[in-house]
Amino acid sequence: MTAGRVERDEVAVVRPVVRVGAPTERRNPQSVDLDLMSTRDVLTVINEADRRVPAAVAAVLDEIAETVDLAVAALRGGHRVHYFGAGTSGRLGVLDAAELAPTFNSPRHWFCAHLAGGPEAMWRAVEDAEDDERGGAAEAGECVHPGDLVVGLAASGRTPYVLGALAASRAQGAGTVLLCANPEAEAARSVDVFIGVDTGPEVVTGSTRMKAGTAQKLVLNTFSTAVMVRLGRVYSNLMIDMVATNAKLRGRMISILVEATGCAEEVCRVALREADGDLKTALVALVSGAEVPAARAALARSADQVRGALALLAS
Repeated sequence: MTAGRVERDEVAVVRPVVRVGAPTERRNPQSVDLDLMSTRDVLTVINEADRRVPAAVAAVLDEIAETVDLAVAALRGGHRVHYFGAGTSGRLGVLDAAELAPTFNSPRHWFCAHLAGGPEAMWRAVEDAEDDERGGAAEAGECVHPGDLVVGLAASGRTPYVLGALAASRAQGAGTVLLCANPEAEAARSVDVFIGVDTGPEVVTGSTRMKAGTAQKLVLNTFSTAVMVRLGRVYSNLMIDMVATNAKLRGRMISILVEATGCAEEVCRVALREADGDLKTALVALVSGAEVPAARAALARSADQVRGALALLAS
């Protein structure tokens, strides 16, 4: 033995192994021998599989509507909406929450995204993070409060981190929702609302960044947009609470005023300037014919709702 060398017994680390039976783990008969296909045929197979997703989402609109109503009630009551997810599902939750503030000027505390493995997991896989049921429960225990709504995002419907967070949230008195691509998930019985989108087997077996991820993106877009509509942050189909953070968005504010009021562009520019850049105030002033201070006061009395403010001014 070489001098100074210490011999050590190698300790083998035995890691848990789980075989998942979710539909997303089954083989797709349409994509067998995918690696032998031409590039065009590979794209055709993927595209044809993707066509299934909107119909699968349409089949769960009732459950999404129920979730929207729960979220609106929570936010109106001064509570929050939380997303808990791992991997692709968790990253989509982070993306949805991040886009709501600039699009609808929603308070940043309204939607809170929690990703297994923390912020670092946005960019690379964090080993075993999604298997940490206790970690999910602990994170939920620290930040979820009675009256909040917690949406778990898990393609398979069985991710331990997500299920731990949901169980802890339910114990805290929060509403719970599970969004997954497994209509047969056992956890369906443990939440207030279950959204099981039937997207079927993936083109690349088990790659839930594909159809399952697309379905989750569509559901989250639908859900959070509907919540913002119900909370009055859309007038007709115009985003009147947007934050103008660049030249394009400042131009969009003018376009929105022109579309909503039928006034000339220069009139809208003047109104927006007089309203100190506040799109809602300018809109209410132009539609009602009221002065800016009156428009601002009407918005304050109507919980910042454009149609409510217009009704007040009309009466």
